[in-house]
Amino acid sequence: MMQGILTALALTLGALFSTLAGASAGPVAASPSAGPAAGSVVAATPAEAPAPVRALTASVSGQLRAYFVDAFGAGIYDPAQIDALVAAAKAANVNAIFAEVVRRGDCFCDLSTAPRTSAPIAPLPFDPLQTLIDKAHAQGIQVHAWVMIEDVWQGPSLPADPSHLFNLHGLSASGSDYWLTKRYDGLDRIDQEYFVDLGHPDAAAYMLRLVDSIVANYDVDGINLDGIRYPDDDLGTDVPSWGYNPTALARFRAETGRTDTPAPTDPQWTQWRRDRVTDFVRRVYVDSTARRPRIRVSADTIAYGYGPQSQGGWSTTRTYAEQLQDWVGWMQEGILDLNIPMDYKRDADAGQRQQYLEWNEFAKEQQYSRQAAIGSALYLNDVAASVRQVRTALAPGSVSGRSAIGWAGYSYRNPDALAVSGARSADASRAELTTALTQPSADDPVTPPVFASPAVVPPMPWKAQPTTGDLRGTAAASDGSPAAHVPVEVQDASGAVVRRTTTDASGWFGVIDLAPGTYTVIASQKSYTATVTAGQVAAATLVGAAPCTSAVGPGIPPPARVGAGIAGYHAAWYGQSGYPTLCAGQRSTAVVAYYNSGSRGWVAGAMGQVAYLGTWQPDPGQDRASILGGDGTFGSPATDWPRYNRIAAQPAAYVGPGQVAWFQFTIQAPSTPGTYRLYLRPLIEGAQWMEDYGVYWVVTVR
Repeated sequence: MMQGILTALALTLGALFSTLAGASAGPVAASPSAGPAAGSVVAATPAEAPAPVRALTASVSGQLRAYFVDAFGAGIYDPAQIDALVAAAKAANVNAIFAEVVRRGDCFCDLSTAPRTSAPIAPLPFDPLQTLIDKAHAQGIQVHAWVMIEDVWQGPSLPADPSHLFNLHGLSASGSDYWLTKRYDGLDRIDQEYFVDLGHPDAAAYMLRLVDSIVANYDVDGINLDGIRYPDDDLGTDVPSWGYNPTALARFRAETGRTDTPAPTDPQWTQWRRDRVTDFVRRVYVDSTARRPRIRVSADTIAYGYGPQSQGGWSTTRTYAEQLQDWVGWMQEGILDLNIPMDYKRDADAGQRQQYLEWNEFAKEQQYSRQAAIGSALYLNDVAASVRQVRTALAPGSVSGRSAIGWAGYSYRNPDALAVSGARSADASRAELTTALTQPSADDPVTPPVFASPAVVPPMPWKAQPTTGDLRGTAAASDGSPAAHVPVEVQDASGAVVRRTTTDASGWFGVIDLAPGTYTVIASQKSYTATVTAGQVAAATLVGAAPCTSAVGPGIPPPARVGAGIAGYHAAWYGQSGYPTLCAGQRSTAVVAYYNSGSRGWVAGAMGQVAYLGTWQPDPGQDRASILGGDGTFGSPATDWPRYNRIAAQPAAYVGPGQVAWFQFTIQAPSTPGTYRLYLRPLIEGAQWMEDYGVYWVVTVR
């Protein structure tokens, strides 16, 4: 019976390898707290936003009603909690769940580039994010993947998974491998909380790949960015004191010609750091939209203290001047679909009530062609006060009469101040909140109740019925290296400049909301061209590049028979896709199959049981970085490998004895023509290397 199964698998795999592998057409750009926290010389300033100011001319129907579900307690730890969460949202007529799936460098999911969380969640095959998507979508409730960007670990202990970012690039790392941000005075943590520095290109690239892996692998309705800024605990109000990672500082000096260590408030240094945050948001927006044209990209933004109305304008707020988060610029450019200001204030305090009103008004007026929903702090208020804040959030603004599209409450786990204090259970507080939102009650005498009946989440007209498109590309310097942080100029067919922006550290650039047509992009004294189509993200390709065609050879079928049932962990090669011939910079998808010939199963996310493909000898060498693929570190290109020396992880949650795992990964052609080899070998991470280590790919570059 086993031999019959293997024969059938051989036929299936032979066909798969012949059809699945293929080269991409044309150059492809490199891939990119317990809850939401209460510059380049050529970069645009707030007064010089790179996109035209646009406002919606037609109102949209529906209303966003969301719960933030943090990952530091009950919510998504097991199927029963998810059932309770979905039922509670349904009962409150809440139509969206913003679930914290990336907490501190880990993921409450199985199919991301970050390690599976070490929190006490239900064992495999339980995948918190996938289970939530399945159950919430069945009830008509959206799921937005909430990703913490800056916070990567809280000590003093180390992460259990050796592949965790903090273990690889934290305190034990040195040189360019050290990714943590530092304060001007040398401090590298806040109460044992550690943060990555987005001024370090490898750190930014890692977090971009993490976000992209979630968008690529899960049917999420939105991607929600939190901690997309520099940390708190500065050396003074409006003194942006973080960002002094040695690599980031060295790049600033190289780009500006300076040799000093700039003071925290140095204008050039301040703008350089602010631009790195904006670079990140822009790339998330464009790349996520390219993968899922209808995805809603949102951010949980800072609203400290009084609003800009009381602080002398936007540029004097702590948000812009101290946390270096220009969310007004993001909305004006259109690189957020949804802004959620964290307007976390106590209604019982008169001063904070005024602060809440001011940020409400300001956010509603700064929607441009996008949308805003007001975030409020359930945990700081009693139920009656929270419902009053909901009504304020949903009311039209007093200046232009424009409304936010909805409200988001932080948090599901802490639905009022009584639950936080332990005076009563969260379930009891949540029950009172549900009643106050949906029924007449003593907490809210106004009728009808604020969420009296269900509502749909408002559409995004610019994505649901697009009239414009986007473009992206990667600019190279004359020596072929990335053209980092250089000006980019976009010209229409008449030669008129219609947009200006800058590249990021990898040379990537993206421009959105362009009318359909052909455009010329000028960057680093080179010309690129792109044809923009409504609702699509076009690739900008180098003008004058020699024509080049790519091909993939025939797949290599599996052997007639393999061993089976060998005690322990073992693997047998079982076929692979063909060798590709590529043009410089092109990518190809490669597939290799391994048969589990041992007696023990391979378990995804479990150290000592999970199967990976690792780099092997002689080229590039055991555990060495390859020029053909990687994660963007140690000189490897960013092709979405789990790590620079880990080519792929097992695709299924469990691969039992006698089963076949199809490992899939991306190869990128180097810029220099020639023949290259990539040797690989399977392993059980944290335990042992397995057999069939003479497997390699030959990549020919024209």
